[in-house]
Amino acid sequence: MTWIPTLALFLVAWLAAFAQTQFRPVVSILETPVGLLPALMVYASLSFDLVTVTCLAAFAGLSLDALSSGPTGVSIVPLFAVGFVLHLRRHLILRDQTYAQFWLGLSAGLAVPFTTLLLLELGSTRLIHGPFFVIQLGVLGLLNGVVCPAMFRGFDAIRRAFDYPALPETPFRPDREIKRGRL
Repeated sequence: MTWIPTLALFLVAWLAAFAQTQFRPVVSILETPVGLLPALMVYASLSFDLVTVTCLAAFAGLSLDALSSGPTGVSIVPLFAVGFVLHLRRHLILRDQTYAQFWLGLSAGLAVPFTTLLLLELGSTRLIHGPFFVIQLGVLGLLNGVVCPAMFRGFDAIRRAFDYPALPETPFRPDREIKRGRL
């Protein structure tokens, strides 16, 4: 396995954190920040090992917190929680089905901001939120649901291009010689 897919994953996480805090024209159209990190965590948790998922959650959370006005480290726990739960159950999830990717992205897009809000409410942060928050949460969920299948296709194309193909396994052991004929 090469490091290029993993580096691409971290680069996209950094760009997604930057896009979430800095693209004002898109924010003014959608009336909510563009949070693509939950969809990225869905892909990482179903495609990489737990160490990569943990490092990605820490890197993406700290990148997002460094560019936002929230307390440092509050975004790490929700991202890691989504990645950890999906990684534990990835053998049960239909990874290659588009509808499953959509629903996983939608649920992660709803869970991460809601969990972040709960963590901020537990702290001493005074938040202003009202009925419009539910609409923003729905927009974030739908955005992550739509983007998640695209991330699967894009990152799987990167993996196919740069990773080594798996060798087919044969039922015969390579250290045995089969002798045919009479003894």
